[in-house]
This record gives sequence, C-alpha cells and structure tokens, in this order.
Amino acid sequence: MKAKDIMTPSPSCCSPNDSLQDAARTMRDHNCGAVPVVEDGRVVGIVTDRDLAVRALAQGKSADTRVRDVITRDPCCCKADDDVHDVAKAMADNQVRRIPIIDTGGRCIGIVSQADLARAAHDGGRVSEREVAMVVERISEPERQASNRGATSSPEQRV
Repeated sequence: MKAKDIMTPSPSCCSPNDSLQDAARTMRDHNCGAVPVVEDGRVVGIVTDRDLAVRALAQGKSADTRVRDVITRDPCCCKADDDVHDVAKAMADNQVRRIPIIDTGGRCIGIVSQADLARAAHDGGRVSEREVAMVVERISEPERQASNRGATSSPEQRV
C-alpha cells in the first residue's frame, strides 16, 4: 500500500505571507489541524493548530502575525509512491502527526495523518494496529520532542 492510497488529496495550503488568522480560518473551514505552507509551488513548512496556540497566542502574537513567524520549516515530507509503512516510520522518527505528500517537484499533493493510518489499520489491516500504536507512542515521547525541535534539514533529506 502506498501513501497515495490513504492520503487526503489536495489539502488546503497557505502562504508564508498569510496571517495567522487566515491559517486558523483555513483550519476551521476545512476541519483540519495542519496546513502545509507553500511558496513558489513548493512545501516550505507546515503550520499546526498547536503552533497557533503555543508559538503564537501563548507568545502574545497578534492575528495579523505572518505564518512564516510560527511555522515549522522544511517539514518531513513523503512521496505519493512511498510505502505506507515508510510513512508511518517517518511520522514516528520525526515525531509528527501529519506528513505532507509531495510530487517530484516538491509540490503538495496530499497529506497523511495519524487518523489516516488508523483508518488503514481498521479498513482491512493495510497497516497493523501495532504499527499505529507504535507511531502514537513514539510521537508522544517528550524527551525526543525537545531534541527534534528546530531541525532544519530539507524534506528530501528527512525522508
């Protein structure tokens, strides 16, 4: 099974120049907790609902603050033809709950979330329940989260 088989296709994206309020509205309007940040057609970052709360609101930033000021730059990305087990491993290794799926040009064509992995496990065992549990457990390890913050490798280097 490939990433393209479980991904949410054509996710809503935003620009680094969009406001935090624009990003929050996108999350609300599309019922999502993460929005890939795209510049010149390529994924340059990701902004999550947690980023809005912790990196923006808790720091006293205004709704007019630009997305570029709170994003996670160069997020871990996978390709549509990557095996779903490799996507799960990338999520666990990088302690992320969502991974943008990019084409060969680095353009965002989808996103895979923990929920997508869980649905794949439930819908015929394409991913084992044990594997989903391992992803959730590894993402939640606090000592690893601190060491992974601020990673600056490119999407191609991380997966």
